[in-house]
Amino acid sequence: MAKPTHNYDESKIQTLSALEHIRKRTGMYIGRVGDGTQYDDGIYVLLKEVVDNAVDEFIMGYGQRVEIAIDGTKVSVRDYGRGIPLGKVVECVSRINTGAKYNDDVFQFSVGLNGVGTKAVNALSSDFFVQSHRDGQFAGARFVRGEIVKELSGKCPGVPNGTLIEFEPDPEIFGQTAYQDELVQRRLRLYACLHAGLALVYNGTEIVSENGLTDLVLEEVGDEAVYGPLHHRSPTLEIAFTHTQRFNETFFSFVNGQFTSDGGTHLSAFREGFLKGVNEFAKAKFDGDDVRESMVGAIAIRLKDPVFESQTKNKLGNTEIRSDLVAQIRDVVVDLLHRNPAAADVLVKKIEETQTLRKELQTVKKLARERSKSVSIRIPQLKDCKNHLDPRRRRGLDSMIFITEGQSAAGSITKTRNVHTQAVFTLRGKPLNVAELDRAVMYTNEELYNLMRALNVEDSLDGLRFQKVIMATDADVDGLHIRNLLLTFFLRFFEPLVLAGHLFILETPLFRVRNKKETRYCYSEAERDAAVSALRGAETTRFKGLGEISPEEFVHFIGPQIRLTPVQVAHEHKIPSLLRFYMGRNTPERRQFIMEHLRIDAED
Repeated sequence: MAKPTHNYDESKIQTLSALEHIRKRTGMYIGRVGDGTQYDDGIYVLLKEVVDNAVDEFIMGYGQRVEIAIDGTKVSVRDYGRGIPLGKVVECVSRINTGAKYNDDVFQFSVGLNGVGTKAVNALSSDFFVQSHRDGQFAGARFVRGEIVKELSGKCPGVPNGTLIEFEPDPEIFGQTAYQDELVQRRLRLYACLHAGLALVYNGTEIVSENGLTDLVLEEVGDEAVYGPLHHRSPTLEIAFTHTQRFNETFFSFVNGQFTSDGGTHLSAFREGFLKGVNEFAKAKFDGDDVRESMVGAIAIRLKDPVFESQTKNKLGNTEIRSDLVAQIRDVVVDLLHRNPAAADVLVKKIEETQTLRKELQTVKKLARERSKSVSIRIPQLKDCKNHLDPRRRRGLDSMIFITEGQSAAGSITKTRNVHTQAVFTLRGKPLNVAELDRAVMYTNEELYNLMRALNVEDSLDGLRFQKVIMATDADVDGLHIRNLLLTFFLRFFEPLVLAGHLFILETPLFRVRNKKETRYCYSEAERDAAVSALRGAETTRFKGLGEISPEEFVHFIGPQIRLTPVQVAHEHKIPSLLRFYMGRNTPERRQFIMEHLRIDAED
């Protein structure tokens, strides 16, 4: 092996300043950068870091109101807490490991722990401004990409105490990005539900919760709750829960007001403590899966020294609190069930019903597995790839599976695919509409059973074999119908797969415009018209289906330039009602909706 030409000596060792390190290793501080389309994209983490400080003031009993304004990418956050001590304003927003979060007398249950939050926001902003108001005096500073450019101070009689921070994410770091109102409101709504009585005013609209986690659970379940949410709140622990008729369990977990999207010790303790509490109350030995199926719950704890797995604080790691927390939650659940006998009766009957259905489903599963073995060890509709998604999410991240309709389209994709990363599953006709069916249908319907086996998601999402599950259907009415049936299948039985961002739609061209010198593929009528104008004497072909696109052409559409539209869910709690309305029985309400929105082209 040839040796590199450069020398590894003292000159190659670098020492970065804190500012340089944050800008060079952004992911260590805010996780993914993103473009603002996902909840955890970096620009929302910047917003969170600033709002966290305002919420910490509320937790300590100062300031009942936080004002947030976003105009384009310019963000302003004004709290009415104590205000940063005037002599330390610049240091608190620019010097790493500087702040009051290390002092339990000032912040007992703080989200910020490492003195990094606002410093990272400052370093990653093209423009950053801070101003603190305390007892008629103010001090502030303006920064550009983390470098101070101006300090100011003076008197401000009559101005309420508190801190104002304004920033704009640096396009050198984030590129073209934009805040989505819906994602901002969702984040602020979580803050409100975690801190009953705190008013967050976003662009003039007040977001407030009086009932804490009960409000969060009710918003999640809508009208699906089989009993009113049971709720407990103490200074260091709050839980709320109910059950629905869904198939999945849904949990929200928080530490010191921080949404821990990946859970951690407190969430596992909640799950175990809830199971023990139900079994103690019912004097039963229910299985955990039966108890938690269709459950929607939320837990929030306050902890003096939380240990998170990263600066983005998505997962709690304090294992030493687990046993005590399990016991505490068990006792709380038992007490809640005794105090609410009607809800407790519904809960126990719901678990018993789930237990019975699970036993019946086991029989159906066994028959389905025996049937599939007698036909073939392999899945006949699957042309597999060589690389798959590693359960630990470390390898095979580019693996994908195309779900196609018909042999013709499947043949074109199969001939041009990358055999290492792209698999093909061929549908045999239209999938069954499962909007109002139970899980047994996945085992009695061969098509759906084989699809589930191909994805390897029978028991959980942990076994998913592909990073991207892609619906590749025609762009005509039949193709859209098949796509809707597939969407119904995934949302009905495998909602976590969709919510985790694994489901996509393959965009393929509607038109081909070409002359002797050039060929253009067009995805809309506007693109077609532009191509016809640019290419003199060109012929135009309208693709009626994927089967009409030759393998030689298909390589352009599933290669490096592949166009995929992610399937995103704006309001998770509305999924069941949406499925019932659009894909359920043909109700009078749906017929009326169609009549009111039917558009008849005058030329027809």
